[in-house]
Amino acid sequence: MKTFLSLILPLFVASVATAQNSQPVVGREAAAKYFQPRDPAESYGNSVRAASDHYLALHFGRYMASQSYDWGKNGQEDDAGKNQFGVTYRVGEWYNSMDLALRLDYSEFELADENPTKLSFLPLITFPDASSRFPLYFGAGLGLGVFFKQASGKSALSLDYQLIAGARFFDIFENTGFFIEAGLKNHLLILSSGQFNGTFLATGLVFTF
Repeated sequence: MKTFLSLILPLFVASVATAQNSQPVVGREAAAKYFQPRDPAESYGNSVRAASDHYLALHFGRYMASQSYDWGKNGQEDDAGKNQFGVTYRVGEWYNSMDLALRLDYSEFELADENPTKLSFLPLITFPDASSRFPLYFGAGLGLGVFFKQASGKSALSLDYQLIAGARFFDIFENTGFFIEAGLKNHLLILSSGQFNGTFLATGLVFTF
């Protein structure tokens, strides 16, 4: 009998201790763990990146229609806008539902016998944010244009503004996708008279990282 008790008693004590340890933890500390900040990538899986991730887009475009006013020798001209190249870098989110990006745009123009070229620097706001992975987006930008070549007697600086709409498809091949974009790209010369209004169509690659 003593041998039996000596075997059973330690097992009984161990089972009681295990039962006590397995009791659910309740109270304020137990509930607090459900209110910790969550990583957006954990909510949607590895295929969706966190809101802090960035992207870089490279594009080539063409002005589809354009008009210039008091810029160049002929005053008003049609189809002054030609090719454009650019890069857009997403800096981060803006108010948790939009993106803040920096766009650099190189544009070529043709005015009578002159061929101005310009580089634009624009902060660009687009919505919805890229981390939502919604394919359509809309945006607006306002910034400074610097002419490398300019029409005679005209300002080397311009106020540039853009209104855009597009479709983007991320991660088609690993971290590389593509996009297509259209909209308005206009400018006003700052230190002289002169204005340009153009509609454009562009396409390119988008890289997420």
